[in-house]
Amino acid sequence: MSGPAQDDGGRVVDLAGGPHTVRDRLTRPLRDLRISVMDRCNFRCPYCMPEDKYHKDFDFLKSSERLSFEEILRLSQVFARLGVRKLRITGGEPLLRPNLGDLIGDLSRVPGIDDVALTTNGMLLAQHAAALKAAGLSRVTVSLDSLDEAVFGAMSGGRGSAERVLEGIGEAINAGLTPVKVNVVVIRGVNDHTVLDLVERFRGTGVIVRFIEYMDVGTINHWRLADAVPSRDLVNLIGARWPLRAVDRSYHGEVASRYAYEDGAGEIGFVSSVTEPFCGSCTRARLSSDGQLFTCLFASHGMDLKGPLRAGATDTELRELITGVWRQREDRYSELRAQLRGTAGKVEMYYIGG
Repeated sequence: MSGPAQDDGGRVVDLAGGPHTVRDRLTRPLRDLRISVMDRCNFRCPYCMPEDKYHKDFDFLKSSERLSFEEILRLSQVFARLGVRKLRITGGEPLLRPNLGDLIGDLSRVPGIDDVALTTNGMLLAQHAAALKAAGLSRVTVSLDSLDEAVFGAMSGGRGSAERVLEGIGEAINAGLTPVKVNVVVIRGVNDHTVLDLVERFRGTGVIVRFIEYMDVGTINHWRLADAVPSRDLVNLIGARWPLRAVDRSYHGEVASRYAYEDGAGEIGFVSSVTEPFCGSCTRARLSSDGQLFTCLFASHGMDLKGPLRAGATDTELRELITGVWRQREDRYSELRAQLRGTAGKVEMYYIGG
């Protein structure tokens, strides 16, 4: 009976199937890759890309500085050989990238990839949803911080409208990009008073609302712990209106704690990176639009993959670079937030996606 062998990258391979998943120093596997395809955005959310810094003269990446679709595809194939099973396309705003459906189609056919999803602010979703589904997109997550147009405007930097985002969500549902998830960043004194409106709007529709604790991503959002609303407070608030029951996570590494409505009207989720860190089960790597590999949302630096890729690196050499980074990974910022805050600059969220 044949046993494991070594492949040309020095990893153990199961001869009956694919390579064993690469693991980090805390034995966390590499399972998910978030790919930023665009550093630009059509919003100016104060907690991510405030207008005063990202103004009309800001020097964003040039097209030639971003990874091409061919380069993204090749790297995704390498990541799939290392155990990645889920790809999520992010930005900036990914729907600003022309011909994105072409990339989606190619990624959906990569051997080993089970799921290709997209995170968007929803402003351009209505016009693209059907084509993205036809190209092979599995699911979509839409950021929508409030249904109140005044609050929405305050949190989007005066760009877009909640009504248009709702149209995009409707078209995503019609196209079959389900279950649609709606991400809500909750900031005390800004939009926490509109939480129940969002819950009521989507109850019974099949849309899963996920409330995200406001996090200290990047260095420019002037984050304070007092501005974060603990998920437990929101569970209690919502549960008092519509009784809830806890539901098991659907897979290892799922970031949201799930709750179902007792009356059967669907479910909601809570992402509690601040009050209940889930670093121990984190399986995500992030690839910036200019080819930097990051092993944590709160990382201070990444590793360049674009340079070696454009210099002619083989797939084996790229696998060795990625494997080396992941095997050295020991990130757990959220668990150590109190000790690590202020010790180093962190990459901004728009650059590597949420």
